[in-house]
Amino acid sequence: MLNWFLNLSYPEMAFLATIFTWFVTMLGAAVVFFFRKVNKTVMDAMLGFAAGVMIAAAFFSLLAPSIEMAQNLNLTGWIVASIGVILGAILLFSGDKIFDKLEQKKNGKNTSSFKRCLMLIFSITLHNIPEGLAVGVAFGSLAYNLDGATISSACMLALGIGLQNFPEGMSISLPLRREGLSRKKSFFYGQLSGIVEPISGIIGAILVIKVRTLLPYLLAFAAGAMIYVVVEELIPESQTNKKKDFMAFCTLIGFVIMMVMDLALG
Repeated sequence: MLNWFLNLSYPEMAFLATIFTWFVTMLGAAVVFFFRKVNKTVMDAMLGFAAGVMIAAAFFSLLAPSIEMAQNLNLTGWIVASIGVILGAILLFSGDKIFDKLEQKKNGKNTSSFKRCLMLIFSITLHNIPEGLAVGVAFGSLAYNLDGATISSACMLALGIGLQNFPEGMSISLPLRREGLSRKKSFFYGQLSGIVEPISGIIGAILVIKVRTLLPYLLAFAAGAMIYVVVEELIPESQTNKKKDFMAFCTLIGFVIMMVMDLALG
C-alpha cells in the first residue's frame, strides 16, 4: 500500500491526501446522527491540538522550504516569504469581512433559516480552500527535492488539517440540525464544505509543478492563510473553554508532535 502511494504522481498524492481531509470532515458532520451536543472540552482540545500542528506545519513544511526555494532562484528569501504570508492572510481576512457583511444582512427581518444555513456553510468552506491549497503545494513542492519538503511532512500537514476538519464538520451539521434541518441534510451540508479541499489541492500541486517560480510564493501564501486561521479562529475558540491552561498545552503538544514527526521522519 505504501509503495503504491509512493509511486503516484505528486498531484495524485495531493488528491488522495485532500480526500482524507474531506473524509475527516464527513466524520465530523456524521456526529449529527449520534449526538445532539458534543462535549465542548473535547472539541476545544481538538481545536487547540490542531492549531499546534498547523503552526509547526506552516513553518517546517511551508515557510522554511519557501525561503530555501527563493534563495535557489536567486530571490531574497525573507521578502518572498513576507509577501506570500501577507497575501495568504489577506485572502482569509477579506473572506471574513465578506462573511461579516453577509451575516449582517442575515440578521435582517426577512432572513430565512435557509439563508442562515448558507452563511454557516460558506464561512467554513471559505477556510477550506487555502487548506486544500496548502496540502497541494506541500506535495507539489516534493518535485524539487527541497530539504524541508518531504513526503512525511506533507502527510503530517494533511493530518493536521484533517484533525481540525473534524470539529469543523460538527460545527456545521449540529447547528443546521438546530435550525430544523433533517439529520441527513445536516450531514450532507456539513461534509459538502470539505469538498473544495481535493479541488484546491490538485490545483495547488499542479501550479507548483508547472510554474516553478511560483512555488516559494505559494508555499508562503499557504502558510499565511493557515497561520491566519489558527490565530483568528482555532486558538481563540479553544481558549473560550474554562480549562485555558489545558487547551494551551494541547496546542503545544500538537506543535511538538508535528515538529518531531517532520524532523525525525524527514
